[in-house]
Amino acid sequence: MPRAASPISCAHPLRASRLCASLVCAALPCAAVPAPPSTSPPIVMPQPETSAAASAPSAPAGCLPSGNGYLKARIRGALNLDIDWRNADIECDGGPRPDGSGIRLAFAGPRRADGHRLRLVFGVSAVREGGNGRSLPTNVTVIVEGAQRLYTTRGEDHCTVDTLNQQRLRAPGVPRKYRVVARGFCVAPASTLNNAERILISSFDFAGDAVFGDDAIR
Repeated sequence: MPRAASPISCAHPLRASRLCASLVCAALPCAAVPAPPSTSPPIVMPQPETSAAASAPSAPAGCLPSGNGYLKARIRGALNLDIDWRNADIECDGGPRPDGSGIRLAFAGPRRADGHRLRLVFGVSAVREGGNGRSLPTNVTVIVEGAQRLYTTRGEDHCTVDTLNQQRLRAPGVPRKYRVVARGFCVAPASTLNNAERILISSFDFAGDAVFGDDAIR
């Protein structure tokens, strides 16, 4: 003889099923039954961590967005370097000198194997926004970041920019920006503050940027 079907219990919410609901509603008038209250707090799935840098649009890598920034320099003495940095290797910035006597441009190269990073700063006199020039007195500072070493020419009669040209760049959100191309040389060394070490920058050649206006580098 066939076995009688086992009664299906719908009492416990975790054992309820659509089959239970259909059988019960087939025998009795059904009304909407509210779901039983949960005995545990709802599970909230964690959201992925994001940073401002990850969510913000990425800035162009390197010195100039156009890709034509660079720095070349020959250094001898306490530092023995032949620098040939391309646009993607460097960070650059520039603007008017604090006293308004010219422009200042800085170039930071890639981090070296020893963890140090070299930064060169050129303070060029007698040139203004958008102007070109020749035989411009220049002060040069070389900083070895991470090693607490700084070399400076301490005067504008040690180095000269042979030629300098500025080309206006159109950049959103920047008041007035120029690509600055220059080359020059030094005839006297740059030294540390205690004169313990000296370097001679016999030649330099660069293309960077200078910003003028309310957001200019000071």
